[in-house]
Amino acid sequence: MATIIFYEKPGCQTNGRQKKILSDSGHTLIVRDLLSEPWSFETLLPFLEKLPVSQWFNRASPRVKSGEISPETLDARQSMEYLLSDHLLIRRPLIECMGKKLAGFEMDEISRLTGLSARIHDEDVTDFSGCAQE
Repeated sequence: MATIIFYEKPGCQTNGRQKKILSDSGHTLIVRDLLSEPWSFETLLPFLEKLPVSQWFNRASPRVKSGEISPETLDARQSMEYLLSDHLLIRRPLIECMGKKLAGFEMDEISRLTGLSARIHDEDVTDFSGCAQE
């Protein structure tokens, strides 16, 4: 089994379910607070660079939901400025495992990265889009 660094928003119920799936599958989790991590362009970009820029954002964040920030209208530089100034905007969780980095909890990617079994109990794991409360 793998050791996974899991950057979460503390108290997020969705992140809690994600961690349970990983730990129940035998993986060791090192949990870190995404909000207090001292992110820089160099440390954050490797988690996001494989995604389209608009997918760098947590769609459940209040600033995105309200329309204050429209990720589809931003370029990479503008997006990174927002993400570094407000960590609630960062798509989560951020996951580091075996030298690879991911943003979000996409089951196919997680399975490829960790060898996570397709059988994940009887839980509905299809919607990890955000926390019940931001």
